[in-house]
Amino acid sequence: MGVADGRRLGRRFGWLWSAYAVSTLGTWLAFNAFNVILIRVLHAGPARVAALAAAGTAVAALVAVPLGPWIEVRRKRPVMVAMDLVRCAALLTLPVASAFGVLGFAQLLAVSIVVGACDIAFGAASGAYVKTIVAREDLMVANGRFEATTWSSIVVGPPLGGAAVAMFGPVATVVADAVSFLLSALGIRAIGGREADGGARAEAKAETHEETAARSAAEARAERPARMGSADLSAGWRHILGDSTLRPLFLNTVAVNALIMATEPLLAVLMLGRLGFPAWQYGMAFAVPCVGGLIGSRLSARLVARFGRHRVLTVAGTLRALPPIGLVFLGPGLPGLLVVMGVETALITSAAVFNPVLATQRLDQTGPGLVARVLTAWSISTKLGIAAGTAAWGLLAAATSPRFGLGLAGAFLLATPLLLARPRRSPVPIVDRSAPGRVVDL
Repeated sequence: MGVADGRRLGRRFGWLWSAYAVSTLGTWLAFNAFNVILIRVLHAGPARVAALAAAGTAVAALVAVPLGPWIEVRRKRPVMVAMDLVRCAALLTLPVASAFGVLGFAQLLAVSIVVGACDIAFGAASGAYVKTIVAREDLMVANGRFEATTWSSIVVGPPLGGAAVAMFGPVATVVADAVSFLLSALGIRAIGGREADGGARAEAKAETHEETAARSAAEARAERPARMGSADLSAGWRHILGDSTLRPLFLNTVAVNALIMATEPLLAVLMLGRLGFPAWQYGMAFAVPCVGGLIGSRLSARLVARFGRHRVLTVAGTLRALPPIGLVFLGPGLPGLLVVMGVETALITSAAVFNPVLATQRLDQTGPGLVARVLTAWSISTKLGIAAGTAAWGLLAAATSPRFGLGLAGAFLLATPLLLARPRRSPVPIVDRSAPGRVVDL
């Protein structure tokens, strides 16, 4: 994507990126493994599938509440390693239970809760760690690489996972996911070095004499909530809701994720159950469109350089809300498969542009003493929204039909761009160092 995307971000970022790639590929190899187990092995209906997703996500978010402040005052790499190892151990209990014929709903729920809470903690720790090892002008590049890696994994993971399910059963993909977390832990452990030293070098590299005063003022505003409540997670929410740039992005993200993810169990039940799609076609329906994710993630930095962050976030955020309404036309066979692929391609491409810009904006708007709590609060809110939406749409689908639930979610999504109201300009400009002299349009 040009010079910017070819920057070398250092050995530590390379190890972190590699660990992220391995664990992300493992996660997408096991794409919807719990749903497949419920539908194909335990013969569950839409209400029970939705109940697992909703309850697991909600309880995991609540379990994660005390983790934000705990992570904030600790070295981040040991936290990431610990979360990887816990996720590995929790997932390995499933093949053991399956081998003894005792695998059931309760264990799936317990593992879902543990893995979900670790996901939140790992995300908060890794986000805070990235800010210490990557200079501010390189954050957009770093986040773009993570985003591209995610979509690359989705292109490869679900088809391979679908083939593995067909040959060995869904539990085999769970084992692959567990091994990926173990490899991720080893990669993060290999980073080495002292976090404090790395953070000091990154901050020194990021600062210029002209920006010292502006940066100090911005961080003073960001740290004020932390001083008001340094021991609790509420400082993260106060910062998000008190920032005129982050607030609309936060509200939009919670609403969009809740509505999109609420339809996932319904789509699984409709495709794998009532419409009779084989597991490999179900995986393919979500893998092929992820080529759009690769394209979007590669374009995001270039679009920001040309149009500014706010315009890119607004346009991409609007475009990702439009396609899901098309899922009401889902039918059997090749035409139905093409409908899903078309909807997912449009949704994923716009989301892949939106996500790295959002991640960069969030880090830029947050002082170093608040990053873990802001990311934890953001993730908890998103997951609770997903849990509430999934539970509501599961009940709705049970009372009506999965197709009706897909249509209603698509209709509500059409209104979510209204939440992306243009924020007031910050009195402290943020300079884009990738284009000297340029002030980022927020």
